[in-house]
Amino acid sequence: MLVLRHEGGFVQHPRDPGGATNFGITVQTLSRVRGYAASIDEVRHLTLEEAAAIYRHFYWDAVRADEVPRGLDLVLFDLAVNSGPDRAIMLLQKVLGVAVDGLIGPATIEAARNTDVIEVIRRLTHERLGFLSRLASWPVFGRGWRRRVLDVEREAILLASSSHPVQGGHIMIDTKTILASRTVWANLIGLAALILGLFGFDASALNAGAFQEALVQFIAAASFIASTVFRILATKQIAN
Repeated sequence: MLVLRHEGGFVQHPRDPGGATNFGITVQTLSRVRGYAASIDEVRHLTLEEAAAIYRHFYWDAVRADEVPRGLDLVLFDLAVNSGPDRAIMLLQKVLGVAVDGLIGPATIEAARNTDVIEVIRRLTHERLGFLSRLASWPVFGRGWRRRVLDVEREAILLASSSHPVQGGHIMIDTKTILASRTVWANLIGLAALILGLFGFDASALNAGAFQEALVQFIAAASFIASTVFRILATKQIAN
């Protein structure tokens, strides 16, 4: 949902080299998927279900996101969607210090699993922004790209940080309530905007950061109290 929120619905910007896109799927990608030259109208009427299937096969699976640590999978996947799987793999390999061949094999996977995940996420974000800033279309799309990349980095670090080791036979769980997550609210707002947009309603106001921030702040106090109570209970359980 985070990727879909950034990609949005049908867009045909005159200065976008990718041309017409829907859910981030270009005419070229849809043509490759369907095995014939797809039309702009077919891109316009692309279903969410087909877009999700394309994301899974041509991007998530292509970079073997299931096999890399939590958090890094999100950054790698979003990078693949935004700049192509080959570019995503090569930038990851550069950050990991392994052979940069664009093929994500056992050596790359092993290096990804045996590293400081948060540091790799940050370095990969730095490399990604460096690559994007050198593109000719950066002056037009750079502000939005930067916001997207940093948003993904923040969520990825949260995911990586929530992966706790097993201690004393008990799995340590981050008890922060899901309702206090900015990403959860942003995804819900984005989904609502997407659904309303498909029915012809102007739902751009639902993406307002102020609305999202107000919801999060309202829940933050209750989240703090609940997380504190659960953490105390978890500590007592481990001690026993």
